[in-house]
Amino acid sequence: MGEPIVLDRAALANGVAPADDAALMAAVRAGERDAFARVVERHKDAVVNYLTRLTADRDRAEDLAQETFIRLWRAPRYDEQGKLLPFLFRIATNLVRTEERRARRWRLIAAVLPHGLAPAAVPAPAPDPAAQAERRELRGRLVRAIAALPLNYRVPLVLRDVEDLSYDEIAAALGCPEGTVKSRINRARALLREQLAPARVPGDGGAP
Repeated sequence: MGEPIVLDRAALANGVAPADDAALMAAVRAGERDAFARVVERHKDAVVNYLTRLTADRDRAEDLAQETFIRLWRAPRYDEQGKLLPFLFRIATNLVRTEERRARRWRLIAAVLPHGLAPAAVPAPAPDPAAQAERRELRGRLVRAIAALPLNYRVPLVLRDVEDLSYDEIAAALGCPEGTVKSRINRARALLREQLAPARVPGDGGAP
């Protein structure tokens, strides 16, 4: 899918103000590539980090982030109302959902194939952090626990607890009622507590 997106926090810090997203998207609709490059520069860090937390795989996240911006460029009909980032998160979420559905179909096919003929397109599991330092290992357990959540719980949890979006922004990004968002986040947190309970150590506060 081409060269991976390179994160540049300094460039982001010097980028456009949030209020300028509307003007940039108007320029994008007019076909101005420079404007689109500024949109990417401003929001790529957030999109890549969001996808990394959903997938627990940085390389995969960067590929999906590129595809997210490609989708925005190909269909720039977005009506900017100060919520471009939630809109990008929605595109990214749909890409993860589509990819995971495809992976499940491959796994179903692989299950009935003779040994050795399983498709190679099934994504590999996230690297095992067991050999790393204890602190990094515990963080890895949390990352994997989040990635193992069903997508309809994983997405609102990451958007709220990691990306710090408001409930109404998450509802807009996912196209569902705010009450549903809150319910799914509460359920996701409960599932995480159940999964991580055996991994708690003295002094960690007992919470993920």
